[in-house]
Amino acid sequence: MSTPQHCPGYEQFKNLKSFECKCPSCGKAKEIFSDEFDKSHRCGGCGEEIDFNQCTLTGSS
Repeated sequence: MSTPQHCPGYEQFKNLKSFECKCPSCGKAKEIFSDEFDKSHRCGGCGEEIDFNQCTLTGSS
């Protein structure tokens, strides 16, 4: 018997990208994954809903 090299479900998430988006209202950064762009997000700093068309993507991995 062989030991799995990855956690279950790894294959469906291995191509995800993460982005850091700065809130247009207060500037606080929030990490967002590429499969979450169609979901609504609120800023952890000011509580405003983040509009991805207005935020600045400052990093990706």
